[in-house]
Amino acid sequence: MNRTQQPVRSALTIDGRRLSYLDFGGPGRPLLALHGHLSEGASFAHLAEALGDEWRVVAPDQRGHGDSDRADDYTRAGYLADLVALLEHLELGPVPLVGHSLGGINAYHLAAEHPGLVSALVNLDGPVDLPHQEVSPLAFLARLPYTAATREELVAACGPVGPVLAPGMRPLPGGEGWRLASHPQDTLDSESHVHGDHWEQWLGSHCPALLVHGRSSQVLPGEQAAAMAARRPGTSSVTLEADHFVQLQDPAGVESAVRTFLAGL
Repeated sequence: MNRTQQPVRSALTIDGRRLSYLDFGGPGRPLLALHGHLSEGASFAHLAEALGDEWRVVAPDQRGHGDSDRADDYTRAGYLADLVALLEHLELGPVPLVGHSLGGINAYHLAAEHPGLVSALVNLDGPVDLPHQEVSPLAFLARLPYTAATREELVAACGPVGPVLAPGMRPLPGGEGWRLASHPQDTLDSESHVHGDHWEQWLGSHCPALLVHGRSSQVLPGEQAAAMAARRPGTSSVTLEADHFVQLQDPAGVESAVRTFLAGL
């Protein structure tokens, strides 16, 4: 059944910092959905609709993204502290986690460090071994402005990626201009912390897991995806004809895989 109600935006305060989240509601069991870099909780609206009344999707804007305040650091510890605070605030847990990229990494780290809060994992193309690179693939962000007087000026100033970033642009308080959904430098700082070896955390939980991999992913090579599924007990995998942004390129495929996995829990 497809939902018709609009998500409710709420927030909690953590150490003086606002953490915003969307609750898509419904009578179903709760599920926490975690977006990747250059995204926000609203990116899971399509999945929430597809899951209908069977699941109540809660999707935070992770620190520094969307309507959530910028943070002093973007380490894994910081991200996980926010998620623990949110689940405690909502009195939820254990819950399934769905995470894309950064969100997938945060999800399996949370499962390893706080197993009592996580009942299942869905990792959407989140790698476990991301080599450090001399030049980040997101280095272009350093050339982008964070704000502009109008939305049109901000889109134009962002060049070729302007149309991609446009849906997340927001007006500044008091009508003083427009801003991106996340500060370019914050994203670069956050991205720097996902590089490295995360095998210990991927293998450090025992709940059921699903890995959804894009065959032409720029981030998760096919060999690594196959090893992730093979080495972690209780893990199934689905490969879609998409790149790293699987939920954008094949939303129906992602929704079908996630529904089937959740139905088997």
